[in-house]
Amino acid sequence: MLTLSLTPRDVARELARRYSTMTHEELDILESVLVPMKFAKNEIILGEGETCEHIYWVVKGLARQYYFKNGKELTEYMATENTIMMSIESLFKEKPSTQVIQAVEPTIIYAMPKKDLEAVAMRSVNIQILYRKILEESLIISQQRADMLRFESAQDRYQKLVKNSPQLVLRAPLVYVASYLQMTPETLSRVRTAVLLNS
Repeated sequence: MLTLSLTPRDVARELARRYSTMTHEELDILESVLVPMKFAKNEIILGEGETCEHIYWVVKGLARQYYFKNGKELTEYMATENTIMMSIESLFKEKPSTQVIQAVEPTIIYAMPKKDLEAVAMRSVNIQILYRKILEESLIISQQRADMLRFESAQDRYQKLVKNSPQLVLRAPLVYVASYLQMTPETLSRVRTAVLLNS
């Protein structure tokens, strides 16, 4: 049974530590908008066609973001503990998502409803900063992924993932890792063997 090991206060403190310093009063405000959610393995967090209304902070577990192309699931992003997830276009354009977010493992999330976060950001400069930094981080991650796929070899892509996100490589099914790196499982297997032989 997956239990909520962290309180909303713990999560507010961690978000403040990572994105913006806050007073006790600002932590109270941030804590007040956090919504705890629990998902079983393979449960859908955000379905295709649903409108994303939250920024998700993964506290425990592993989740992936994917979309369908020609009937295939293509993994866009994966998140482990202390990582933000959202369907950013759906969130800001308030339109149905073309992406799905799914729990790969039993997963605990604290969601920040966009409308509530924007409302409290109007009252707190530090929460405004937190909100902006979360969005900046999301844009940077998207840019880095696009550059990785454009400019790096299959082996370089895999080695970068191992270096930057070792938990993903250890915990995510290889078919998801291969899809995220935009290679077939067979290519990933060859790349992994080559990396092991050269290490």
